[in-house]
Amino acid sequence: MTGGHEVRILRAGDRAALAWKNGGGVTREIAAWPQGAGLADFDWRISLAEVAADGPFSAFPGVDRTLTLAEGAGMDLTVAGARRLVDERYAPREFPGDAPTDCLLLDGPVVNFNVMYRRDRVRAQTAVVRGALALTAQPGETLLVVALQGPAELEAVAGWETGAGAGIAAVAAAPVELGPYDAVRIPGAGACVLHTPGHAAVVRLAARSGR
Repeated sequence: MTGGHEVRILRAGDRAALAWKNGGGVTREIAAWPQGAGLADFDWRISLAEVAADGPFSAFPGVDRTLTLAEGAGMDLTVAGARRLVDERYAPREFPGDAPTDCLLLDGPVVNFNVMYRRDRVRAQTAVVRGALALTAQPGETLLVVALQGPAELEAVAGWETGAGAGIAAVAAAPVELGPYDAVRIPGAGACVLHTPGHAAVVRLAARSGR
């Protein structure tokens, strides 16, 4: 499960705003697998959600979530009856997507970076970094890099497949520049160096053994 075979740049300006599953907010999908999958049949889905009012989160049976506050003061969540205060930006928080979850905004609207994945199909790790970091995608993995605050740059080292559909002429020829909320989807195997003066999310995805 690599989510495709070429490095792809996913620009923030190309994303459509879609209503939440429960109608309580707006989400912009960054990437999902399988390609074209909807909310009921994705293996993994990565998005930005705008939360403008208090209310429940949508329930996703069999799904685990990693939520990272990207904009705003934060949220006071109640997940399966337990309080989960989310008031620190760029700090990933994990919780089950099928647990009843209610949200109280602390001080106005927020934007959340969301990683959702089927716990029986996918392994997912999310980190938020700044500065310089060497990244290696292993065979069968997908890396997704998203600029959450400020610009970011990816400099390829080796192994990237490129082509007419990749959205770039040749990754190795010049660094890939990312503006706020731009992303790059990187299938394994290959290596690159991420540079950012702000904060960038790095999500590593792979199929669970036996799939």
